[in-house]
Amino acid sequence: METLECIKARKSMRKYKSDPVPLEVLKKVLEALQWAPSWANTQCWEILVVDDAELKVKLQACLPPFNPSFKAMLEAPLVIVVCGRKGRAGFKKGQAMTIHGDWMSFDCGIASEHLCLAARELGLGTVHVGLMDHKKAKETLGLPEDIEVFEFIPLGYPADEFKGPGRKALAEFVHWNSFGNKKEF
Repeated sequence: METLECIKARKSMRKYKSDPVPLEVLKKVLEALQWAPSWANTQCWEILVVDDAELKVKLQACLPPFNPSFKAMLEAPLVIVVCGRKGRAGFKKGQAMTIHGDWMSFDCGIASEHLCLAARELGLGTVHVGLMDHKKAKETLGLPEDIEVFEFIPLGYPADEFKGPGRKALAEFVHWNSFGNKKEF
């Protein structure tokens, strides 16, 4: 699959088959995350692969029941927990280098999307799940103080078709040289 085609074909999947994800396929998906760029190559991410049914129930309990991905947490054979190590990305000698401070959320976001795109290419579905009680998730997983949970990514073979949602036209959000100066593409 061509890169742009894969990007356009990726969508949030919330219904999964119970078919297991073979280890060699999971490895490919994790390798895509591994090769994501990061601030000064700090690679601040830490990844937990959850296949234990009881732990998935506990992680699901970190989500409000109205979260659209609530059921996906249990349906997907795997849940990838994307975490970040504080104080690495965006820092030099312990000092934040930009007004945005810690860049771990930016770097973890890039890494997460690398994972999701690789999954799509391999016929797997994913969804970014960030609406949760992050403190409860951290406690549930027994994470050390310097590790933060960013998102859960249910991962498995989709029960629905890949049919991406529409997007705004480029002219709606691309500005040329000054804000508000737009051109048609």
